Order: sequence, then structure tokens, then C-alpha cells
Amino acid sequence: MGPAAERWIAAAGLAVVVLAAMGFLLVNKYWPYRYRNVKPLLEEVFASKITIDHYHRIYFPHLGFVAEGLTLRRNTAPDLPPIGHADQLSVEGNWLDLLRLRREVRLVDVKGLHVVIPPAGSSASREDFPPGSSVDFAGPPTTVETLHMQDALLDVVHHDGSRTSYPIRDLALHGMRSGQPIQFVVDMGNPKPTGRIHAQGSFGPLIPYNLGATLLSGDFDFAPVNLGDIGTLRGTLSAKGHFSGSLADIELAVTAATPDFAVDKGQPVAMSGSAQCTVNGLNANVVLHAIQVRTGATVVHAAGAVIGSPKVTDLQFDVERGRAQDLLRPFLHDRVPITGVVWLKSRAHIAPGKPGERFLQRLAVDGGFDVPAERLTNLETEKSLTAFSARAQGAGSGQGDAGDPDTAGADAISSLQGQVKIRNGILSTHRLTFQVPGATADLQGAFAFHTGAVHLTGQLKMDADISHAATGFKSVLLKPLAPFFKRKNAGAAVPIAVTGIPHQYHVSQDVFHTK
Repeated sequence: MGPAAERWIAAAGLAVVVLAAMGFLLVNKYWPYRYRNVKPLLEEVFASKITIDHYHRIYFPHLGFVAEGLTLRRNTAPDLPPIGHADQLSVEGNWLDLLRLRREVRLVDVKGLHVVIPPAGSSASREDFPPGSSVDFAGPPTTVETLHMQDALLDVVHHDGSRTSYPIRDLALHGMRSGQPIQFVVDMGNPKPTGRIHAQGSFGPLIPYNLGATLLSGDFDFAPVNLGDIGTLRGTLSAKGHFSGSLADIELAVTAATPDFAVDKGQPVAMSGSAQCTVNGLNANVVLHAIQVRTGATVVHAAGAVIGSPKVTDLQFDVERGRAQDLLRPFLHDRVPITGVVWLKSRAHIAPGKPGERFLQRLAVDGGFDVPAERLTNLETEKSLTAFSARAQGAGSGQGDAGDPDTAGADAISSLQGQVKIRNGILSTHRLTFQVPGATADLQGAFAFHTGAVHLTGQLKMDADISHAATGFKSVLLKPLAPFFKRKNAGAAVPIAVTGIPHQYHVSQDVFHTK
């Protein structure tokens, strides 16, 4: 190797050393992950005052740092107990960004974040989140490409000291920067009813002094949802939908299905439906514009609202050409007492739940219904009714026929209509009209959903005289009483009672008002 070559090698080596020195000085001057730079960045990202137990830098394969033992306090209340803590936080950057002097963070990864929100309206809440503090959550001036959280927990404290916990398994926020919308993907748990929520969409940019105007949109699915967490409901629900609008006015379209819905000890039935509603994300009030629920061959249309604190539900239901058995099955443990087409219009009020209170205790319903052509499902009772219908017309008993397996051998077609109320699991009526060929009964009384027990009394009007209400020797004994029960034009008017429990319903004469 000649002298010229040696000089070139020495010059190249010197150039490398100079460039390395310059690079070191440049990196040292602009290195973004010094503690004095990192701490303000984290406080911007989390909108909190932060203290860190341990901190060290990382140079390869990515530049950045790892912090452990983070404690978060509100900017506006640094002397109050912390609102949260995190086990570990790591930040990754890119060497090219550093050399280009770009202020950008590729990844902020948080593990074990736990945040506690004080009771709404409490002094702690006012101190932690005073008016105008939402400006702190507008996002950092430095772009954070991805904020990733794993195994986080959000605790919302109530006035009685209890907590509602929202476990966040995985949350990714993309494109965090002040004044820019954020893309999000979340996998979290819902505490009550318990279930898992997956959602993705866009949020922001945050409008600090008018949070309700902040835009959002996205899609979600919520499954499986344990309805057993709500009063005495039972079943497993799955739902999915789309949302869009502003935080105070979110338009939501949902479809849902439950293969085994029931109330208390009722029979599990398949249900599916859809809903269009508006949700206020600031107070969780919900206005239900249109709900459609299908069970069996019956479609229920509803509308209403879930508002207040605690929440109160008010709904209006309408059913046209539904089936009575479809509506009754979820409430009844045994076979439904009647089958047939039904028209229904009612209003329902569901009061806030109390410890130990059953769903039917919270439910209040006022409405009317019409079942123009029904059958009783208890075969023996239906046969008795068929025979009675024949006697009420002054003829012999009818002949059975085959039909619905629940009512095989029965052939008395009856109708039922009236106005009813439901309170504490008891359906009561002061105007119930029951008709079979040859007779009309005007009744009042009650039906218990828990037991299926019926107790109705009223007046039976027949085409025939009173002696036809009984058979054999009883009809002979009643012959002399016929004038006392004779109607103005023809036939008889007789006091009756409808009593019993499932499979043992009885329609009996109450001539001496003993019922």
C-alpha cells in the first residue's frame, strides 16, 4: 500500500470520527428521551401530573425509554390522592425521525394502568375535574402515532363507596395530537350486565369547552352478555351495531339476538330484534326511537326512553296479530294457559332496581288487549268449556278435533279482550270480556305470573236458561231457579268464578257468591 492510499484511509477515518462526533453532539443536543423531556410529554399524553419510580433509556433496536411505577395526579388537584397508577410505560421512537429532527413518537405502550374516577357531583370530582379541565385532554402537541394500553382498569366510584369496574384488555389510539381526530380499537369488559365489548372507530378532535359537540363514529359488538345480571332476567345476548354523531347526541343502530330469553322461572325462548336510538354520552340517557323484537311468530314494536339518575325506563308497546303464547312463555314456568292471535297496546314503566328486588316488582304495565280466537291449552278444561258452550246454546256437547299439539282434542273457540294492569308480578283487570258460542262472561280479578294462578269473578250471560249451566241432577235442581236469573230477552245471567293454577283451571257457577 503506497503513501497516497495510506493518506486516503487516514482521511476517511478522520472523517468518520468527525461525523461520529458531530452526530453524537447532534443527538446529544436533540435527544428527545431525556427525563426533562419525557416527563412533560407523558403529562401531556395523560393530562396529569406524573411521578416515576424508575426510568432508563433504550437505544437499540429502537430508541426510547422504559418507565416503571408511574403515579398520576390531576393537574388541577396535585395534592389530592392520585387518580391512577401504571406498572410500566415504554416509549419507542425511530432513529430516522431523530436524525431528521422530527418531534414524533411512534409508540407509547402502557401496562397495568389503573384509574379511579370519584363519584359524579362529589367534592372530590369537582376538585379533580373542575369546570374547564377538559382542555387538559385535548391531546399532546407532539404526535403520538400509537398509544397502546394492556390490562388496564377503570374504576368509577359511587356515592355509597361501591365501585363499578371496567376492565380494558386492550386499547389502541392512533394519531394522537392536539386538534386531530383519533382512531381507536378497544377490547373491554362491561360490568353489568357482564359482557365483552369490541369497538373501533374515530373520536374527535376533542372540543374542550363543549365536549358534547365532539364527533365520533364507529362499529361495535357486545357479546356474550349475561342478562342474568339484570334483575330476574335470564339468557345470553349478542349485539352489534354502528354509532355516529356527537358525544351528546350519538345515533345508534343495533341488532341483537338471545336464544334463551326468560323472566324469572319462565320458559326460555329465542328472541331477536333491532333498535334505533339516540344516546347522550355525557349522562347515558337514551331515547329509543324504534324497537322491533321478534319471538316466535310475534313481532313487538316499541319506543320510549331510559333517562335520569338512577335510570328510569318508560316504553310503549304495540303488537298486531301476534300470538298470546309467544308473549306469555318467557314469563311462565308451565305451559301457557291460552293460545291464539292477539292485539296488544300498552305502556310499561321499569323503576330503578333495589337490592333483592325482582324484575316483576319493578315492572308496571297499563294496557289493553284483544284475543279474538283463543283456545285453552289444558285439554280437560278445554273439553269442559266446549261442553259448556254447547249447553249454553241449549244443545248437547261438541265433538273434539285434532289441531295444535298443545290443544289436541279441543274445539271450543273463545275470545278474550280487556284492560289490564301489572303490578308486583300480578296482572289485574276490572274489565275482562270472555266469549264462547252461546255465552259471554264479564269478569274482574287477577292472574299471578309467578304461579300461574287465576282468580276471576263476574257474570255469565247465556243464550239458554240457568239449568243448562250444569248437567244431570244439578240441572234439575237449578230448573226452579231459572226465573231468578232470566235475562230480559232470553237466556240467563249467572254469577261465575274462574279459578285455579296451571293444569287445574276451573270455570264454576257462583250462584250464591261464595267465590
